[in-house]
Amino acid sequence: MSHIHPIDVILHKRDGHALSDEEIHAFIRAIVDRTPEKHLVTDAQITSFLMAVFLRGLDARELATLTSAMRYSGDTFDAAPLDTFTIDKHSTGGVGDKTSLLIAPILAAAGLAHPTDAGVPGICVPMISGRSLGHTGGTLDKLETIPGFNTQLDLKQLAETLRGSGAALIGQTPRIVPADRILYALRDHTGTVESPFLITASIMSKKLAESLNALVLDVKVGSGAFMPSYEKSKYLAELMVQTGEASGTRTVALLTGMDEPLGRFSGTWVEVWECVDILRGKRHPMSKDLIELSNILSGWMLYLAGRTSTPEAGAQLADQILQSGDAYKAWLKIVEAQGGDTSVFEDPASHHKPNATLVLKAEHAGYLSSMDCKQAGWAVQRLGAGRAKPGDPVSVHAGIESHVKLGDRIEAGQPLFTLFSEDDALLAEPERMLQETVRIEPAAPIAQPIVREIVASATTFTATRSNLAGVSDALVS
Repeated sequence: MSHIHPIDVILHKRDGHALSDEEIHAFIRAIVDRTPEKHLVTDAQITSFLMAVFLRGLDARELATLTSAMRYSGDTFDAAPLDTFTIDKHSTGGVGDKTSLLIAPILAAAGLAHPTDAGVPGICVPMISGRSLGHTGGTLDKLETIPGFNTQLDLKQLAETLRGSGAALIGQTPRIVPADRILYALRDHTGTVESPFLITASIMSKKLAESLNALVLDVKVGSGAFMPSYEKSKYLAELMVQTGEASGTRTVALLTGMDEPLGRFSGTWVEVWECVDILRGKRHPMSKDLIELSNILSGWMLYLAGRTSTPEAGAQLADQILQSGDAYKAWLKIVEAQGGDTSVFEDPASHHKPNATLVLKAEHAGYLSSMDCKQAGWAVQRLGAGRAKPGDPVSVHAGIESHVKLGDRIEAGQPLFTLFSEDDALLAEPERMLQETVRIEPAAPIAQPIVREIVASATTFTATRSNLAGVSDALVS
C-alpha cells in the first residue's frame, strides 16, 4: 500500500475520522493487487475496514471516492465509440420483479427508431444484472432459461451487441469491478451487508463502470424490500442519487412498493413467459402492476435520454412502444444477438413443464389485506427457483402464479396461488409459508400507489406526488 499502512486506514475510520482520497484508493488497490505471494492487505484487515465503515459511515466525499476507486479497480466499458446516449436501470431486488425484461427492449426500440443520422442520438442499454440470492430473484437466472442465451459476454461482445440491438443483458465479468467481488464476499460473512454506504458503493461502482450518461434506480419499499424500513430505503436512494450525480451521471431513484409479488408469476421461466406475453400484446389482469411500473421506469429513462419533455410523456411513449409490437421485435434481436433460441417464444406456456403443482385456496371470504412479501419470496426460493448460497442450482420450472392482488375481493375456496416445482417433496413447506403470511380480512385495505416517492437532484427533476396523479390508469389501458 505504498507508504499508507492498512492498519492506519482502519484506525482512522474506527475512530471516526474522514479518510483521505489517497487512503481509500490505496486500500482498494491493495485489495485487488494482492496475490498469494504478496499479501498487501489481509482478509482480517479488509473485514475490520468494512466493520469500521459499517459503524462510522462515510461522508459524501468518502463515498464518492470509494465508489470511484471500486469502479476503476478493473475493466470499464467505453461507450463513446457507439455515439449513443447510454442509460441503465437498477432494482434493489424483489419478488416477481422482471421489469428489466420489458425495459431493455422498450428502450432499445426507442433508440433504434431514431438513429443518429436523423439528428436524434441513439440509445443503448448495457444492462449488467445479477443472480438470485435470498428471497429475491435474479435476472440472469431468468434469462438463462432461454435455450442458448449467453449472459457472459466480454466487453467487446457487449459493444457489438449494443451496436446491433440497442441493449444487452449480461452478467458481471471477472474483470469488471473486481474490488466489489472481494468486498461483497466478506460482507456476506461478517454482518456488514446492510450498510447503506457499502451497498451504494457496490451497486454504483458496477453501474458507473458501464460508462452511463444516466441511471434510473428502482428502490423497493415494503415487506418484500431488502432494506427493513421506508426511511432506510429512502436514505439508500438518496445516497445512490448523490453518488451518481457526483460522478457526472444523471441519476434518479423511484421508491416503489414491494408488498406483494410483482405481476402474475414469480420464478424463472414463468417470468420470461409473462414478459413475452406482454411484449406480444397479451395483457393478463395479474400483470397490470408490472406493466405500470415498467412503463414508469422506462418513461424516466426516455425523459433523461431527451426523448420526451416529461417522465409522464415518456411513460406514455413506453406503452405505445409496447403495444405497437416494436419492443417485441427489439427483444427478438437482443435474444438472437446473445445466442438465444427465439422459437420458444412462439408458445411460451408449452415450455413450462413442472413435475408438481399445487393450488392454494382461500379458507374463507373477505379481502386480501396483506402478506409478508419477503416470505412469499422465500416460498419461491424453497420451490427451487432461487438459491440459498452462490453456486446453488436453480430450477427452470419452479415458481408461483398469483391469482389475486392486494385489495381483491375473495370467496371461500377461491385459488390464491398455484405453486410449481420439479419435485413433489418441495411443495409442502412453501404452501405452509404462503398460508401463514396471507391475511384475508372483512374490510379492503387502503390502496397504495406503486411509486411512493421520487428522489432526484434539483437539476434533474422536482417531483411531488401530484406528478404521479392519473399516470397509472393511462399506462395499462
